[in-house]
Amino acid sequence: MSESRTSRVLIVGGGITGGVLSLALAQRGVDVVLVDVRDTLRGVGHGITLQGNALKAFHSVGIYDRLAQRAYPFNKLRLRGADGSLIAEIPTPPMGGPELPGTMGAVRGDIADILAEEVVAAGVDVRLGTTVAAIEDDGDSVTVTLSDGTAETVDLLVGADGIRSKVRGMIGIETEPKPVGMGIWRTVAKRPAQMDCSEMYYGGPKFKAGYTPISEDLCYAFLLEENLDRSYVGEGQRGKELKERGQGYGGTWGEVRDSLADDAVVNYQWIEAICVEEPWYRGRTIIIGDAAHACPPLIAQGAAMCAEDAVILAEMLTDGRGVDEVLPAYWGRRFPRVKMVLDNSLKLAEWEIHPGVDPDENPGRLMGETLGALVVPA
Repeated sequence: MSESRTSRVLIVGGGITGGVLSLALAQRGVDVVLVDVRDTLRGVGHGITLQGNALKAFHSVGIYDRLAQRAYPFNKLRLRGADGSLIAEIPTPPMGGPELPGTMGAVRGDIADILAEEVVAAGVDVRLGTTVAAIEDDGDSVTVTLSDGTAETVDLLVGADGIRSKVRGMIGIETEPKPVGMGIWRTVAKRPAQMDCSEMYYGGPKFKAGYTPISEDLCYAFLLEENLDRSYVGEGQRGKELKERGQGYGGTWGEVRDSLADDAVVNYQWIEAICVEEPWYRGRTIIIGDAAHACPPLIAQGAAMCAEDAVILAEMLTDGRGVDEVLPAYWGRRFPRVKMVLDNSLKLAEWEIHPGVDPDENPGRLMGETLGALVVPA
């Protein structure tokens, strides 16, 4: 049905969700305009843990090989006590299929840099320093007025603009992100030779400590504790502070902590979550990724859910159905999967904040069950 073909899409937000969606649509012959309020799509920042289903999505848009050249693959997760003693080793199930690693650690900025280059190479019309100012939906199309005064008429507007999405509010969805009750300190450090997978340390003075190898030379280390005063939020040369707050952990985590320079760049953020439980679309506008569902990073599925969202939406928009048919079908397909990940991530957070209260508390089992469920293709 040529009359129902999606030919032009405007995407707000050029992070992982918007970048992967732009690339996937452009590769399928759709005319894409990508707007981002920032002045660059290139990234800075700490590490990221990517499960196999995220790698599958990256592979489908052709960026996996470039990322794999810089990243660190592995196929297991270890849980340890605060002193470094082994509690459990959990194999990572093949969520991306047998040909891809179960997990990969990467530098978050590398993903942004690769996507920034690839979307331009694919012919996406990228407009930086720009966001959406007004939306007018006439039923068969949507006209988007941008902050630079220009207007675009498209078949679909996609809000991929993150947990603080502007598009979400503009289409009348009132759900807002809420603090989970945890804050996270994050830094990049030298990778000790014995570090060969993600490991998490439980039972110490804070909620949890851990790390992921992200290259041959580097690792991403983190410490989770209570929400500190808002004045702590941000990034700076705070290595000394992290070393002080991270006392009480041994093993390799203690080694990484002690290796930090006093002026190492460290980021502290409150962890927030959001789950839009009503349909994510209004007319010909839809929100996806963290704009619709952002989960605590306790199962390392945030980026994976975003990348899956993007690839599946691109596939469904180009399978011959009209936008009006695709959007409810897409929401029905995606919501149960992201809700399961979000609910289980929040349960893990609750167990870490209030240990010993729930008689069913078993983080290893819940993580294993969640990852096992995600082996089923999205």
